[in-house]
Amino acid sequence: VQLVESGGGSVQSGGSLRLSCVASGFWASSHWSWVREAPGKGLEWVATISKVGRETYYADSVKDRFTISRDNSKKTMYLQMNSLKSEDTGRYYCAPRFKGPTNRAEFADWGQGTQVTVSA
Repeated sequence: VQLVESGGGSVQSGGSLRLSCVASGFWASSHWSWVREAPGKGLEWVATISKVGRETYYADSVKDRFTISRDNSKKTMYLQMNSLKSEDTGRYYCAPRFKGPTNRAEFADWGQGTQVTVSA
């Protein structure tokens, strides 16, 4: 699978961004997740969506601010991020995993990620 994340940028605290993840190859029959990596920190799980989008799961730190969604016809997943905080700064990645991966070694097909920078 090849993954292309996009939509990141620099915003002020309280702002919004919408991330996209486009997959080529493997897509269906899997949960998909967003994870992020802040400078000097490891991977942190952010959100997960079920195979057809009926169930969604969020880390406590982003609950009620972020919304994950997917369009299976386009092999694309989204992350709408509202009320952004400085602690949301990091590089965001997508992967076909349930609540992960939280370790680089758990997944082989990482995309380049998309950088989100939130200034206070």
